Amino acid sequence: MKIGVCLPYMPRNISRQDFKDWCRIIDQGPFYSLSCGERVTGYSYEMRNILAFAAAATERVRIIPALYVLPMHSAVQAAKEIATLDILSEGRVTLTVGVGGREKDYEALGASFKNRFQRMDDQIAVMKKIWCGELLDGLEEIGPTPIQAGGPPILVGAMGPKSIQRVSKWADGLYGFAMDGNPDLINHFFSSADKAWQESGREQKPYRMGGFWYSLADNAQSALSDYVFDYLKTFGEDDARKIAKTMTMHDPIAIKDGLDTIEALGCDEIQLVPASAEVAEVDRLANMLAGR
Repeated sequence: MKIGVCLPYMPRNISRQDFKDWCRIIDQGPFYSLSCGERVTGYSYEMRNILAFAAAATERVRIIPALYVLPMHSAVQAAKEIATLDILSEGRVTLTVGVGGREKDYEALGASFKNRFQRMDDQIAVMKKIWCGELLDGLEEIGPTPIQAGGPPILVGAMGPKSIQRVSKWADGLYGFAMDGNPDLINHFFSSADKAWQESGREQKPYRMGGFWYSLADNAQSALSDYVFDYLKTFGEDDARKIAKTMTMHDPIAIKDGLDTIEALGCDEIQLVPASAEVAEVDRLANMLAGR
């Protein structure tokens, strides 16, 4: 199972040097990829700039927007951004898209929250045309041409059976994120994807990427709980507190056991999302994985 790590993008006061240190450790360490998520409302740093920085600061690892909330944006602009990132990284991009669940993020960008699932289907079709050099009605060639022929692989962060079924027609795989690393939930995502891909007549099985939140900071348990509460409080503070208290991936043994269990499910790749921007989070993770 390949292992990736998400760059921090929510904690305040992350410096240029912090990002450089994270990228250096990730590129040197036992990691296959690095990723970054997208938030608009709530204090956070901007995903595209972070990943462009990471593409320049690394040489080896895959670069993954995870996930790019596509219906909030123009398909043409997204195609141009991702193709440019693919060039900057010399063909190391894997795109992970989704519709997100934060209506306020859509509102902040002046985008409609309605019909977002159908919009994403339509946007992917447009983006693939652009990456193949096809002209859109009434427009000149858009470009640039990505390094990866036809564009980068596309994974989707989808959870419900209807969502997974509809993306099975065009996606290369599924990103099944379980906040606490629950293997039963991740297995449910993977099994649902396998079934949907088969029903859609896809010859190739879906790429399976999982993910969970973790912390290896000095105050790992409280750091993880605080991060989860901050991330989820927009959906209701009482529920956010309850969920935050259930997090267990703040201990090296728990993380190792979780990775072993998820790997046994046939997971191709997993993204570990840190609770803080402390360099110790990724440094200790790299050391832990080196002995796994």
